[in-house]
Amino acid sequence: MRCEGKIVLVTGAQQGIGRAVALRFAQEGADIALNFLDDQQAAEAVAAQITALGRRCGVIQANVAQPGEARQLVATVERDLGPIDVLVNNAGIFPRAPFLEMTEELWDAVLDTNLKGTFICAQEVTRRMVAAQRPGVVINLASGAPYRGSLRATAYMASKLGIVGLTRGMARELGPHRIRVNAIAPGVTNRPAHSCQWRGLSLVDAGGGRHAGQCVDGPRG
Repeated sequence: MRCEGKIVLVTGAQQGIGRAVALRFAQEGADIALNFLDDQQAAEAVAAQITALGRRCGVIQANVAQPGEARQLVATVERDLGPIDVLVNNAGIFPRAPFLEMTEELWDAVLDTNLKGTFICAQEVTRRMVAAQRPGVVINLASGAPYRGSLRATAYMASKLGIVGLTRGMARELGPHRIRVNAIAPGVTNRPAHSCQWRGLSLVDAGGGRHAGQCVDGPRG
């Protein structure tokens, strides 16, 4: 198994892309830290599948849009499972709104979760890798949406292009420390339709679903 003995943290892993990523790493021999925001039952169901594979699994609630919670998430994983070898920054939100009607609150919510959350988690994990002189991997979830253009998705697209720039900068600076950083951009994925409230904002998109790891896990493209 290619990831035997590795410890992998996946943010926004309660379902969707995050769930699939966590399960695949477990199938390859990794121990998994599952981060979730609002559905502990779903996260624990994923954890049960992982432990059934003979792997260790920790389930940690945290809102990565809050820097203190994101940093504590990393500390908790390393305390309970050990040093993180791979970070998958999957958590994000996608509330749709026309550009002319978008509120500053909505803009901040998307950028805080998708871009700042990715930055904080990555910085906290890689600081620990560098301090311990350990190699590692960071995988950031971008999207194809900003390259093709998408209606009522300005904040989301801005956050995902920001992740591309963040990834390129990290890769250049962290490469000498033997830390590999890449971004992947999934396309449209099938997932259950949900609705939720986050900071009082409705995150129901035009397709009838919530989006990504802070409500549903993983960008849709």
